[in-house]
Amino acid sequence: MVPGPGTLVRVPLGRSTRLGVVWDRPAARAEVALRPLGEVFSMLPPLTPAWLRLVEFAAGYYQRGLGELALAALPPELRRLDGLQLARRLARLDRPPARAGGDADARLEELPELGDEQAAALEAVAVLAGMASPPALLLHGVTGSGKTEVYLRAAARALASGRQVLVLVPEINLTPQLEARFAARFPAHRLASQHSALTPAQRLANWLAAHRGQADLVLGTRMAVFASLPRLGLVVVDEEHDASFKQQDGARYSARDLAVYRGRLEGVPVLLGSATPSLETWHNVAEGRYRAAAMTARVGGGAMPRVRLLDMAALPRAPAGTQPPALAPALRAAIEQRIARGEQSLLLLNRRGYAPVLHCGACGWKSGCPHCSAWRVFHKADRTLRCHHCGFAERVPRACPECGNLDLGAVGRGTEKLEEQMAALLPGARIARIDADTTRGAGALAERLAAVHAGDVDVLVGTQIVAKGHDFRRVTLVAAVNPDGALFSSDFRAPERLFALLMQAAGRAGRDAAQAAGSEMWVQTWHPQHALYRALVAHDYAAFAAAQLGERRAAGLPPFTHLALLRAEARDAAVADGFLRDAAEAAAALPEGDAVTIYPPVPPPLARVAGLERLQMLVESRSRSALQRFLAAWVPALHGVRRTRRGLARWAVDVDPLAI
Repeated sequence: MVPGPGTLVRVPLGRSTRLGVVWDRPAARAEVALRPLGEVFSMLPPLTPAWLRLVEFAAGYYQRGLGELALAALPPELRRLDGLQLARRLARLDRPPARAGGDADARLEELPELGDEQAAALEAVAVLAGMASPPALLLHGVTGSGKTEVYLRAAARALASGRQVLVLVPEINLTPQLEARFAARFPAHRLASQHSALTPAQRLANWLAAHRGQADLVLGTRMAVFASLPRLGLVVVDEEHDASFKQQDGARYSARDLAVYRGRLEGVPVLLGSATPSLETWHNVAEGRYRAAAMTARVGGGAMPRVRLLDMAALPRAPAGTQPPALAPALRAAIEQRIARGEQSLLLLNRRGYAPVLHCGACGWKSGCPHCSAWRVFHKADRTLRCHHCGFAERVPRACPECGNLDLGAVGRGTEKLEEQMAALLPGARIARIDADTTRGAGALAERLAAVHAGDVDVLVGTQIVAKGHDFRRVTLVAAVNPDGALFSSDFRAPERLFALLMQAAGRAGRDAAQAAGSEMWVQTWHPQHALYRALVAHDYAAFAAAQLGERRAAGLPPFTHLALLRAEARDAAVADGFLRDAAEAAAALPEGDAVTIYPPVPPPLARVAGLERLQMLVESRSRSALQRFLAAWVPALHGVRRTRRGLARWAVDVDPLAI
């Protein structure tokens, strides 16, 4: 019997066998004899037609091979198992699936009372659930407005009808606490997480539980958008604006956009939650493609924190040759007042390490990376200079490598240095730091967060890790120490990312309604009159979005145009440049070439990484469909161009890039 579409099989390839998926495409005529299938995984249900269509769409839209993307969407451990090994894994996992709407789930009378806006948002989800092809719903809720409770109630309705729920979060760091809330609310339902921090065996077990319908709730990062869910009834994308939903290597897909497509494909509601929606989502609402539900009030009636702009130019100048203090005197005094009242403060500095660069004042040497066009960051704790792009690290030299000067200076400030300065400025205060360096070990993040929640920390120093998703009940003051760098970036999305980061960070303050009235966010800036900060003071996302969209419309940037980047990397920049120019010539010969504009090759802001020179070429079109038709014809031609360019390390097409 010929296995049907979606069946997992093993097929002979050379002297080995490989995992494969039976597709429902017509077979091409073969001039050679075909070998029989090695094995059919009949113990597993086939992947659904909707899953096949999702993968097929993603492969086509993001210009990747169908087989490549299909296998990347499956757990790696599955690729190496034969039928007997898989059967043994299943026997470990085989237990009756939890009942939908089990008695152990939280009862309605035990749940917190919904506010009017929460109830309206939940009703909007119910309306979409009754539609054959529902549009996505933006849940635009200020921080602390109770978006998670809406997720939980919408999930309860889907589970009660025997359906499965998919919840996507942008970062692994946010997964445990949200997973704990869902597990506590739905103890009678099996929950499976999917993210890269799991072991291969765990990822396989969770994937199998979802695929076989035993897991009713799947919660994970962007890879979970491809989870096999035969009874899908609801998709939630939390913090939908976050750049982490865009894959940055291999198949450069957007999990948020694929989630919206999957909802339309399977006829289920997709809930996009954010206090600072992406401008693409905001524009889709304005154009009527998405619907929106607003949640403007915090749970319990608490006030949003007052935003104070601290003009650094008005402060006395630091003596020549010295670095300005980390905190302005007024901000330091405000933090001391919080400590005296038993409240907590959070200092945001989105730069880890002790200092961005080590510098020799005698000859001008700086701690550059020999493999990247970037500085190596000084990490004082282990006395290393570390490149955050290629990972190259060395011990800090005892003297300048160029002139032998023993007096090397640390230029700039990272979270490690800020923590040290806070300990000196606030003697006796309990200072803690959360960034990628302090949370490397297993359980380290959970341990540090627990200390904050327990009140064992007075001042928390951190990067963007602490700015979103955390419910710090004792934090009443948040300060952005040095946010100006993104105001004048060449990256057109930098203001959007900065505004979202600051709004999210501000939302960590005053989450306890009893303390909300006195909560504040301080912003140390040299540009207090900047429109971004003015919108931040008013908590006016709509005004900020309108201004940004106006600028993008005038400049012909997304969402008013559609972009793709052709990237090339080689040891010799001339090789990468030659490939891109040959690619442009190949495009000119295509009948679809007149539908797009191709710009000359340029280096990205970080032109060299790990010894490879990088160049990119921008492709632009007013029409998304025209761009897709062009790429479908161009990419096959690029494989031929690649064969003529010896020395090219790699190339890739990035559709809907986040930065140009």
